[in-house]
Amino acid sequence: MADKDKPLLIKRYASRRLYNTETSDYVTLEDISGFIRDGRDVQIVDLKSGDDLTRQYLLQIVAEHESRGESVLPINVLTDLVRSYTTQATSVVPQFLAASFEMFRDSQSKWAEGMSQMNPMMPKIPGLEAMKAQQEAFLKAMAGNMGKSWSGPEKEAPTAESDEDLAAIKKQLAELQQKLSKIDK
Repeated sequence: MADKDKPLLIKRYASRRLYNTETSDYVTLEDISGFIRDGRDVQIVDLKSGDDLTRQYLLQIVAEHESRGESVLPINVLTDLVRSYTTQATSVVPQFLAASFEMFRDSQSKWAEGMSQMNPMMPKIPGLEAMKAQQEAFLKAMAGNMGKSWSGPEKEAPTAESDEDLAAIKKQLAELQQKLSKIDK
């Protein structure tokens, strides 16, 4: 039985074939991408040397999606990433990206939490969980495990201003729901 808390171990053979150690079968990059979209962490190691190849393969998956027109990264972001490899910024960029993605995840979960608090009877939005898992996987792929080394400031406690913002968002959502219900009729 698979342990979902541990990363799925994929071994790369000398023939460059990828072997899923849990199911004892060969997998493709698309299969690995599917595991990640389903919320599973993966670790890809070279069978002979034991080298961790996870980053290399995750970047390859991202590159393949980008080449098929499934663009997530704007050209200016890709350009800045390339520049960061040739400047002193290489030490700061990983921490910045990890912190940015962490803030993005936090705001995403706060939005979902606000939606459920506003209307707990509202049915789940179709595909929301899959989208959330896919975004989390993307963020993990982009940031790797760099977030663990982030030593930035602690999160601030909620303020009255953030409560007001949440109330305003709830009001706007309620108005949108009313408009949508009028359209459905």
